Amino acid sequence: MPKNFKLIIEYDGRSYHGWQRQKNLRTIQGEIEKALMRMTGNKVSLTGSGRTDAGVHAFGQVAGFHCDTNLLPKEFYRGLNSLLPDDIVIKECKEVDEKFHARYDVKNKTYSYRILNCYTPAAIGRQYAWFIRKKLDLNAMESAVSHIIGAHDFKAFEGTGSPRSHTIRNIIDAKIKEKNDQYLYIEIKADGFLKYMVRNIVGTLADVGLHKITPDDFKQILLSMDRNKAGATAPPHGLFLMHVKY
Repeated sequence: MPKNFKLIIEYDGRSYHGWQRQKNLRTIQGEIEKALMRMTGNKVSLTGSGRTDAGVHAFGQVAGFHCDTNLLPKEFYRGLNSLLPDDIVIKECKEVDEKFHARYDVKNKTYSYRILNCYTPAAIGRQYAWFIRKKLDLNAMESAVSHIIGAHDFKAFEGTGSPRSHTIRNIIDAKIKEKNDQYLYIEIKADGFLKYMVRNIVGTLADVGLHKITPDDFKQILLSMDRNKAGATAPPHGLFLMHVKY
């Protein structure tokens, strides 16, 4: 009888075309499935908690797979880490109940977006934060981000081609942390996300911080459900999937 395994995965998304398997393109899912095939001799389908876009990173992506095998979780853990590229790491592998589903059992996810906000750009770490030279108004951004907490229609912050039945999502928590007077971490915890939703929110928050729009304008953009009124999509390299809760 096939066993059900759960993986917790960390990856640097810069060299990949996102999470989802794509023909003739290098993806996180595709790399792990190739490694699983080498270990088991069979084609194994990996199911992630959700997709991350090209260039987006993860500290705590979760995925599951069923496999008829005698291999133990610790053997998958060691074997996968020996076969995978250095920018994909299996942090944990364990056998779970056969009913566990990495996507459908998700209760909420937490994303974090990093902005480097100082006059001088970084040589080290520039690959993992959006550099904005002009000083951002943190108080205005905090006032704006409070408007997204709760259940709302986030169509104004949805990317085109988003696979969804509706655009209502519940944001459980949203906050902005300042670190070392240089970095801003925008953390958003929700029961689900639309395509580019976090990056579109961040791009619009940056407009608030730059005084291009006011916190009330931000609220009106949310209520408008009009993507054309929101800001530009923030670049992918500043975004991290931090945690998935089941």
